[in-house]
Amino acid sequence: MTVSEIMACGLLSIHFQPLGRLRDGQVVGHEALLRGPRGHALASPDALFAAAAIQGVAFDLEVHAVKLALSGWAQQGMAGQLFVNLSAGALTALVAHPVGHGVWGLLKDLGVPTGRLVVEITEHERVDNLPRLLNATQMLRRMDVQLALDDFGDGRSSLRLWAELKPDIVKIDKYFARDIASHPDKVQTITALRRIAETFGTQMVAEGLETEDELRALRDMGIELGQGYLLGRPQPELAEALLPAAKEVIDSREIAVLPSKTRQARSDFALGAIVQEVAPLQASATHQQAARRFLKDESLRAIAVVQDGRPIGLVNRQSFLNQYSKPYFKELYDQRSCLLFANTEPMVLDAAIGLDQLTDVLTSEDQRYLTEGFIVTRDGHYLGMGTGERLVRSVTELRIEAARHANPLTFLPGNIPLTLHISRLLNGGAPFVACYADLNQFKPFNDHYGYWRGDEMICLLARTLVAHADVRRDFVGHVGGDDFVVLFQSDDWHSRIETAVADFNREAIALFDDEARERGGIEAEDREGVMRFFPLTTLSVGALRVHSGDFHQPEQVASAAAAAKHKAKQLSAGVYVDAREVSASERSASERAARSASR
Repeated sequence: MTVSEIMACGLLSIHFQPLGRLRDGQVVGHEALLRGPRGHALASPDALFAAAAIQGVAFDLEVHAVKLALSGWAQQGMAGQLFVNLSAGALTALVAHPVGHGVWGLLKDLGVPTGRLVVEITEHERVDNLPRLLNATQMLRRMDVQLALDDFGDGRSSLRLWAELKPDIVKIDKYFARDIASHPDKVQTITALRRIAETFGTQMVAEGLETEDELRALRDMGIELGQGYLLGRPQPELAEALLPAAKEVIDSREIAVLPSKTRQARSDFALGAIVQEVAPLQASATHQQAARRFLKDESLRAIAVVQDGRPIGLVNRQSFLNQYSKPYFKELYDQRSCLLFANTEPMVLDAAIGLDQLTDVLTSEDQRYLTEGFIVTRDGHYLGMGTGERLVRSVTELRIEAARHANPLTFLPGNIPLTLHISRLLNGGAPFVACYADLNQFKPFNDHYGYWRGDEMICLLARTLVAHADVRRDFVGHVGGDDFVVLFQSDDWHSRIETAVADFNREAIALFDDEARERGGIEAEDREGVMRFFPLTTLSVGALRVHSGDFHQPEQVASAAAAAKHKAKQLSAGVYVDAREVSASERSASERAARSASR
């Protein structure tokens, strides 16, 4: 049975998969997905569309799927938004002949509110006539139909297409959501894409959400919408709510611990690091010469025009070819200067400008560089070209890297990311425990054995704290020196930190020499320069339980946790739990430790 016969016999059906808002779990719409005859060789959409392409009816199948989606959605009350898929080629063909295929009449007959209809453009790599696609999308907007780009970031998508089409919604390929909770590179990429979306005023949809960790991470990163099996599977009926597992994650106040890289921020970064060497056109170059350059190299987005080595203009590929393809252009302008239709006021940036200035460029009102690129100079002379895509990516990566300020010894996040995580916990209203860890008698140890052995002690503490934290729920930060902070969301935080203290105290003994271990300490100078005996180094932790509304600023949490740490050191209690809000078992444990230390 051919695809045409399958369509004629009414054997195709539509399933609807919900899209959810990640901040509150509301179903905002559904994507319509075509299904072939159950049990048939063409049951799957991939097989069905592959066969349609071979049989020359791919366009007919796409239009048929849209009609089925509209009818099914209307029959079920047209709740929320409806997302329908169309290839770029099918969309332009449909708009070119709007009446003949019956879609527009069906919209009218069904009374479809076009403001809630979203056309997803698929197969980005096959956009071979961008002006026609732009005309088609403009017609959709005149009808109040919204536009979405599907599977962005799948390796074939173009940032330029995003900039040119200015879609209302961009759906990010499922690759980036998969295991994002353990991949810092994906976190950085999604963060960069979110900033681009903010620049263009675009909503982002994270596709392929399948695990609770993925959903929690993307929710906490500020991604607005999500879609995937965890939220809801494709089904014949419209979903009234997301699946319980997804709703539980969204309603939970638990905050994700986002993975981060451990390399240090590069404060010496300059624009010259991302420059592309592109031979310029001379001021005397003609349109014919410019056309040859573009036709020879399809990767060229723009070419600078220089005079005496200094840039005086920029020829944008798309604008130039649009002009060059017009009737009689070659006859009239082929031998005339390429500056005639060039941008004579392009963005020009010096190769030496650094991160702060690049950030200013990224947020400036002039956003043309995102599509046409910009010129890079050194001392006023042409050096090469830069692209908006590389600039956005580089600035985003460097900003994330600079904000991390990983400790150079332990590679754990420092004060800035620690403060940011406390802010996220406070803003989310999530209950957590802030544990401030500090070493007892560390300075004498460091003075006696030297900083190399002191670094070993600090690294041991870092490894111990990390080993007893849940990487998905608990945040371990290195404030500096021998001071560490652990932000626990684990319910069993108390046993975790007590075990960490015990393990550290036991393993730290190995860093002393035999004589010190035998004596139970070392002779070293105190802060007044007087030699005296100091016991073996141990760990003290002050624990502060934080509930919603207790604090409003991260600094308040840090200050209260530090006070609890000082109390722990005074009492030599191991773990001291701030007594303002503790359970009876925790209070008795702290009191027992304090009494034992005083005897």
